Amino acid sequence: MLDVLRSFLAIVVVFGLVIFIHELGHFLAAKAVGVYAPRFSIGFGPALWSRKWGETEYVLAAIPLGGYVRMASRDDEAMAMIEGGGEQPAPAPEELAAGRTRPRWYDPNGLAPFGPNPVPEHRWFESKPLLARLLIMIAGVTMNMVLGFVVLAGLAYYLGNPVIRTRVIGGVEPIPGAEGLAQRLAVGDTILAVNGAPVASWNDVLAAIDTMPGPTIAIRTQRTTVTVPVGGASGVTRAQIENAIAPYLPPVIDDVVPDSPADRARLQHGDSVVAVDGTPVQTWSQLVDRIERSPGQTLTFTVMRKGAPVHLAVRPDSTPQPNPITGKDEIVGKIGAQRATMGEREPITLAQAISGGWSATWVNAGLVVHAVRDLVTGQLSVRKLNGPIAIGRASATAARRGWEDVLYLIALLSINVAVFNLLPIPILDGGQIVINVAETVKGSALSVRTREYLLRFGLAAIALLFVIVMYNDITSWVRNLLRL
Repeated sequence: MLDVLRSFLAIVVVFGLVIFIHELGHFLAAKAVGVYAPRFSIGFGPALWSRKWGETEYVLAAIPLGGYVRMASRDDEAMAMIEGGGEQPAPAPEELAAGRTRPRWYDPNGLAPFGPNPVPEHRWFESKPLLARLLIMIAGVTMNMVLGFVVLAGLAYYLGNPVIRTRVIGGVEPIPGAEGLAQRLAVGDTILAVNGAPVASWNDVLAAIDTMPGPTIAIRTQRTTVTVPVGGASGVTRAQIENAIAPYLPPVIDDVVPDSPADRARLQHGDSVVAVDGTPVQTWSQLVDRIERSPGQTLTFTVMRKGAPVHLAVRPDSTPQPNPITGKDEIVGKIGAQRATMGEREPITLAQAISGGWSATWVNAGLVVHAVRDLVTGQLSVRKLNGPIAIGRASATAARRGWEDVLYLIALLSINVAVFNLLPIPILDGGQIVINVAETVKGSALSVRTREYLLRFGLAAIALLFVIVMYNDITSWVRNLLRL
């Protein structure tokens, strides 16, 4: 029962916080520029709970698939079709006698819909300058990005920097222009120094490669010293060297992504992969290399589980991603499994946490943009899209692992919501931005019919997306039930 309650709370927190922050951004911006906002709703449909403070009604609605801020608009009828309600004045006494009812939060001196006074035109959304309207529309996305950044920076500061307590090489990739690196370094070599500076951990190795001055990087192991040119005619970057050399990490599974190839193959936390298709695997780097070279191919994993060997069939997904060495896009295999961490961390400064959170925020935003691009070009299947059920499962899983995982999921979901809302679909923030800019360039508002067509297109696009992700969620849920 405690697990069920914790999972439910995690789902509520993850969904609710991300939606609330997004809509709060719109609401605060609207209030700041003087737009009348009679309703702030989390969810759509009938109200489960509502209260009125000031001139705004705050609502928790029955369908928890988003939220909205109701703003006074010249297009009141069209927006009311989506959000419900309307800014019509409350009924006069003679209208009450004819059968109309007063709103729940009636105010005899208030603006519509709570009082008899119509909303003045200067408080309409459209009455504001373009910059004010853009501020309102971009505020939700901005708040989501800020939430992601604050959570990621806070987690970085609280958890500290993971320390990889090894100097042993677990894998080496060739670099064009520095072929000697892969030819002279080998799995099992221990790095003793970089440019003459002794190293005690893999963190020291990366820091030395990144910061040591000079036109070359000299890596000394117990067997030899390898000197690699950096920059200049060689074209080799420090980042390429860092990505080319992997530390020795045991091929032990820590976690699997729900409904991923690893999940469908029934890989579990704690599984130690000892062979793939009969070929021994000694390091995590070797395992990743074997998987990435086998997109769409069924592999036989031999894992040690509770002291006994288990054979599992795993079919990696075909996933486009840039090569960290060459920078070129390529199709690689992915199974959705994370390695076990080394378990050690060291404190970092607030400045380091802020820098790390900032970088992580934009890296994750870039991954979402990359995924959207691949969806549009057909390189990524819509079957990979997840919806509310999958997010709920991920929230429950995160809750079982700890609140740090829940917060990390909040950050990732918030960044995803921010990027998604910038898509140029009329019902989303990005689409509204395009429409408002187009109207300003045109010098007049779009016709009612044009706006209606755009709105219907946006609703149809979102409805289609919703059907797709719900189909993916339900089929995934059924598959998991059949596996039990």
